[in-house]
Amino acid sequence: MSDEGDGPQAVLFACAANAVRSPMAAAILQHLMGDRVRVASAGVRAGQPDPYAVAVLDEIGIDISEHEPAGLDSIAGEVFDLVVTLSPEAHHHGVELTRVMPADVEYWPTPDATAAAEGVSREELLARYRGVRDMLFRRIKQRFVKTGGGPSV
Repeated sequence: MSDEGDGPQAVLFACAANAVRSPMAAAILQHLMGDRVRVASAGVRAGQPDPYAVAVLDEIGIDISEHEPAGLDSIAGEVFDLVVTLSPEAHHHGVELTRVMPADVEYWPTPDATAAAEGVSREELLARYRGVRDMLFRRIKQRFVKTGGGPSV
C-alpha cells in the first residue's frame, strides 16, 4: 500500500497491444503519483508504438515517446498489488495472473481509439485519442489521487 496505507504500491495496466491504452494509463499514473507507486504496462501481445498516443500525451506534458510496447510475458516474476485491465481480452489474462500473483484486478472498459480508423481524418483520430486520454486521466485521478494535484483534464 502507499505511504498513507490506502492505495496499491505497484500497479500494472494491461490492454490488448500495449500501444495506446495501457501505456497512456501508466504514464498518467506515474505523472500524478511520481515515485509513490511503481507502475508498469503490458499487452496481451506487444503492438507497435503509436504516434497518436505520443502526441496526445505530449499535449498535457507527458512524454511516452520512448515507450516500447511489451507483452504480458515481459512482467513474468514481477508482483503487483493491482492489475487494471482496459480491454476484455486483457481482463481475461489479468484474472489469470492472479493464479501466480496475489493481486486485485479491476476492469475499466476503455474504448479502442484505433478501431475502425481507416478513412478517418487525422483530427478525428486525435479527438478519439484525446477522449481516451481524458477518460483515463479522470478515472486514474479519482481512483489513486486522494488530494488535488496534477494538470486538470
